[in-house]
Amino acid sequence: MDKKLGIYLCSGCHIGECLDMQALEKAALGECKAAVCKKHEFLCGREGLELINNDIKSEGVNTVVIGACSPRVNFDLFRFGDQVILERVNLREHVAWCHKPNDEDTQMLAEDYLRMGAIKAVKINFPEPYIAEGLTSKILIIGGGVSGLTSAFSAASLGTEVVLVEKQAELGGWVKNMHRQYPKAPPHAALEPTGLPELIDQVKKNSKITVYTSSTIEKISGEPGRFEITIKKADGTAVEKAASIIVATGWKPYDAKKLEHLSFGKHPNIITNVMMEEMVSSGRGIKTADGQRPKRIAFIQCAGSRDPNHLPYCSSVCCNVSLKQAMYCREQDPDSLVFVFYKDLRTPGHHEDFYRHAQNDAGTFLTKCEITNIDVKGNTLVVNAADTLLGKEISVEADLVVLATGMVPTALDEKVLHLAYRKGDELPQLKYGFTDSHFICFPYETERTGIYASGCARAPLDTDAARSDGTGAAMKAIQCADLISRGMATLPRFGDNTYPEMYMQRCTDCKRCTEECPFGAYDETAKGTPLPNPARCRRCGICMGSCPERIISFKNYNIEILSSMIKNFSVPDEFEEKPRILAFMCENDAYPAMDMAGLRHIEYNPHVRIIPVRCIGSVNNVLIADALSGGVDGILLIGCKHGDDYQCHFIRGSELIGKREGNLQETLQRLALEPERIKAVQLSINEYDRLPKLFSEYVEEITEMGFNPFKGM
Repeated sequence: MDKKLGIYLCSGCHIGECLDMQALEKAALGECKAAVCKKHEFLCGREGLELINNDIKSEGVNTVVIGACSPRVNFDLFRFGDQVILERVNLREHVAWCHKPNDEDTQMLAEDYLRMGAIKAVKINFPEPYIAEGLTSKILIIGGGVSGLTSAFSAASLGTEVVLVEKQAELGGWVKNMHRQYPKAPPHAALEPTGLPELIDQVKKNSKITVYTSSTIEKISGEPGRFEITIKKADGTAVEKAASIIVATGWKPYDAKKLEHLSFGKHPNIITNVMMEEMVSSGRGIKTADGQRPKRIAFIQCAGSRDPNHLPYCSSVCCNVSLKQAMYCREQDPDSLVFVFYKDLRTPGHHEDFYRHAQNDAGTFLTKCEITNIDVKGNTLVVNAADTLLGKEISVEADLVVLATGMVPTALDEKVLHLAYRKGDELPQLKYGFTDSHFICFPYETERTGIYASGCARAPLDTDAARSDGTGAAMKAIQCADLISRGMATLPRFGDNTYPEMYMQRCTDCKRCTEECPFGAYDETAKGTPLPNPARCRRCGICMGSCPERIISFKNYNIEILSSMIKNFSVPDEFEEKPRILAFMCENDAYPAMDMAGLRHIEYNPHVRIIPVRCIGSVNNVLIADALSGGVDGILLIGCKHGDDYQCHFIRGSELIGKREGNLQETLQRLALEPERIKAVQLSINEYDRLPKLFSEYVEEITEMGFNPFKGM
């Protein structure tokens, strides 16, 4: 389309007091080649918005650049429809609020950002959403426990069709073996029914829900919006389609046979908390192996949990479960004695009241300690403990010992999805085997677009939390189906209707895009040619950064756009003795951190130019080569922190920069430049106070090294 560029400059919020607005207007009409440039002291107000809208209607402006506040604010106001390209230039947080007013370097910074924003807007093309044929809105839920059942009923209640697959013959998961649950409501003293029968009944009676029991997933292929699922049943197979998938495969108890020091398996009166629950729910009552009611019952907390040799984590529910089961014992026989041995008694939230209720029971004794061993002496069990609160070793005789074993995710050693993905047939797992999810920002999201983790498949949870998880995952699955039907991305680039386009004629089948995409958006042929699945894409651009042939681009985000921005900021020559640093900054953590620094009016070095990127992993080596060959003295690549507790919204973008370091070094060697001219930094969103020092130190380092020899060439 023919573009008519309009640039609108805001002088409010001290921008006009800090900058020469006439000089900015001159740059807009001159170097930026704007057809229209207007100033206003309050662009986000009614008059300012009318000013822009009138030009769109009467002057035919279809490409708008707003020089004002951060694009992360007032985004709900600056919206001009699908037929207008919009670019925001951050003159407030990144210029006026963090640099010296009416200073030569500050003015140069503002004009550079204006030129960069203008060329970006001119280079952007309107997206053409990817909408595949044969889309469905149906949701597949794998797992018929509390979380899966809640997901199914929640989605169906909103009119969405659901397919529920459960491998057992009955629905309910582990909760169906539960007698009662610990208190969920004030005063947190009386045990409560589980509510499971009612939930199962609701699911079975809902016409929107198709239930497969005694069934497993044989294969899942396709992409969000049109997953094809082959279900293996007892009497054959069935094929279903789904827009999104919820994995609610739950948990299983830790294998107590591995706890040799606790003598499990050496005596029938040493049981687990799961065995105790099944004993009570069966109606047999609590009995020892010889059929007697025990008089002295010992509960061993963290049986294998919080232990580097077994389960390093806390399963969060075991303490409450043991206190509940202690009540079973005391209710059955008020003359019985219960002993609870714990490392730390963890009853978070209002469950602290439940702990106090148990603590006030005269027949329940609680002590903090470390269990050394359990001696088996005929029919008598002796629990030996050290490091007690009394500072003494104690021994307690018991008729029955209950080991509070932890929760292990079912998916740890069982295949569930059988995905036909080049990246693997199951979901990635965290280090403890729980299904991967971005717990910081998007708790149900996994590394496979349109597939959500819920309940104890993702973390140890109690029934209330599992229900909440089930509802949340259902909402995400429905949202995914809706977004995909409109050609839009799911989180974190919510609503982005671009997708990667590939110029396949130049593809060399190097496999870098297929290997580096965190989300499995690419499959490949036997030869190695990438096979895109656009609906799996999160629009991070990591594939764009990985491609040595630069054949991958987005309509509004590509190498040409970024390269043009680099070429449109000023690079002082060697005689000016002013370095120029380019910082590529992740839009999820680093760029917001810069905004936070600006909001606090923290001054930083004005010789740095910032280009926000979707993900630091989207920065292609050619951009670095362009910048260095153009005279830029140093380049900072500032991305999110990665690792087990990752903050990277695109999983491994900043990690990939380290892995691409070899290629970056080759680029520098080819240009005969020092390796220190490129520096990768990991930054959390709350580390805004690091940025000024980071910039200053890097400018000093580059200055000592000497200016880029390509300056002026």
